[in-house]
Amino acid sequence: MKNYKMIIAYDGTRYYGWQRQPDQNTIQGKLESVLSVLCGREVEVIGAGRTDAGVHARGMVANANLETELEPLQIREYLNRYLPDDISVLEVREASPRFHARYNAIGKTYRYTCFDGDVKSVFDRKYVARLEEKPDVEKMRAAAEVLRGEHDFRNFCVNPRMKKSTVRCVDRIEIVRDGDYILFTFHGTGFLQNMVRIMVGTLLEVGMGRTGVEQVRAALENPDRQKAGPTAPAQGLCMMHVDYD
Repeated sequence: MKNYKMIIAYDGTRYYGWQRQPDQNTIQGKLESVLSVLCGREVEVIGAGRTDAGVHARGMVANANLETELEPLQIREYLNRYLPDDISVLEVREASPRFHARYNAIGKTYRYTCFDGDVKSVFDRKYVARLEEKPDVEKMRAAAEVLRGEHDFRNFCVNPRMKKSTVRCVDRIEIVRDGDYILFTFHGTGFLQNMVRIMVGTLLEVGMGRTGVEQVRAALENPDRQKAGPTAPAQGLCMMHVDYD
């Protein structure tokens, strides 16, 4: 029995998120199904995070304990042969027996992509959120500075019953316009459920002139009373990278 680290890319459009759920199509469920056939026993796959329904990944990290004679390259080839075309295993390598994809992660990078062109985007429509207005990028950058750092992000979490700490550190937020596309990049030690999408929705409200920087600051400083912006659509979000020591 050996512990293997995997790097996985997937199009989350037709999946009910990463986490295995009864009678639902999930990324974790697909991986576990294929690996269980490979090993002839039930296999648990541990992911670095739990992306929501419709969210994509270019660099999800996972680990699994496998009992097989196959080499890592052969395991990768087996997985890519039997997984659906919208899930790809980019790398498989043997890891320390103590490696845990979730608990050992020290940072994550997410990217959110918006499109505000006059003519709708056809070929990447499943991977961008289309905007009806053109937001002011400079205003959004000013509001992003308020979100950067260690804060209580309770108002930026979709789960009202969250019992664990809602304090998180977001050390980098970049907002870049590339033609008709606006790219939001977030890096932090960890993120709450829907937190990135709510941050994007909040920043877009600022960019559209519907709210201001002070309201964003109030949502952070008074988490019991203030509310953040709406949750941006899932299809624009992609997990890009997971950091480890």
